[in-house]
Amino acid sequence: AALCGQHALNNLVQAASFTPNALAELAQQLDMMELSYMSNNNEGGTRSKDYIQRVAEGSGNVDEQGNFSIEVLRAGLMNQFGLSLPNIRQENVLLDMDVTDVDGFVCNRQSHWFAIRKLNGRYWNLNSTLERPKQISHFQLATEIESYQNDGYSVFCVNSGLPAPCQNKSGLQRGLAKFWWNEDDLVQNKTNAMTAATDPWKDVGSGMRLDGKSTSARASMSGVGFEHESEEDMLRMAIEASMQDICKEDVKQESKIDDVIEEVELTPEPDASNPKSVKIQFRLPSGIVRRRFLDSDPVGMIYSYVEDKCKPQSNFELRCGFPPVDISSKRTETIAQAKLAGENIIARFK
Repeated sequence: AALCGQHALNNLVQAASFTPNALAELAQQLDMMELSYMSNNNEGGTRSKDYIQRVAEGSGNVDEQGNFSIEVLRAGLMNQFGLSLPNIRQENVLLDMDVTDVDGFVCNRQSHWFAIRKLNGRYWNLNSTLERPKQISHFQLATEIESYQNDGYSVFCVNSGLPAPCQNKSGLQRGLAKFWWNEDDLVQNKTNAMTAATDPWKDVGSGMRLDGKSTSARASMSGVGFEHESEEDMLRMAIEASMQDICKEDVKQESKIDDVIEEVELTPEPDASNPKSVKIQFRLPSGIVRRRFLDSDPVGMIYSYVEDKCKPQSNFELRCGFPPVDISSKRTETIAQAKLAGENIIARFK
């Protein structure tokens, strides 16, 4: 399920238009807009119970596995292509239209996303759990959409305006050429319908990526040099590997660091005119705050600042990055060494 929202969007527009980093940035912007709205409209502002609970829950638009919310997908599609993505059950969405007039669909249940797209007059189901793209006849389309809804899926649609499908070799530049499917071969049900000599979906185990790439980072790295991987592939593998190790590392770091780290005295905030000053944003229970530090300050001072600001009654951890990773192992490094200048740090209280 990780990043399949991104893959669903790319399949919908038939191009590698959306990256994890860009969608994660959108998620952060939406989080800040939601918090700003809550602080201005909830009784009690940033001290209201709802606001504090929302901050404590972390991002509502992306989780640590890279699962994005529908609002992120909508914002990405609108920003890049000027297209809306309403729920098909929304009133007047299909006004004076038949379901077979729709250009494409995005289906979602829990953390799984996939696209159904009309290409050259044919509808194709691009669900990653299928062995290969599956053609859906115009006659079957309404029944198929309804069956997904009955199974608990939310179905969103783009009525028109999606980019034209790839119809020649030059169009393959929209993505890696070896991961395109040959439509005519698919229609004829040929065994190998990939444009590459080897089908990358072969023997990958449970589930396939929507763009035809292996879901297994281990399988991708086995016997293949990183020089053959795209930046998106390497980012995906890094996320998968980091998510596997986060819990293990956190336990190790917690026991080791508590024994050796001493309190760091919080010094006054440096002036903005100081060329060595850097700004860091914090997401705290009281809201979003920003504070300047010297780039030579130890990361431990960031912990001292959070303790001084929140006066916590229990232990807490600080995380940053995408996916958010505990920074306790960097407490003895300087802020410059830890590359935390300009970062957004999330405080989680235990």
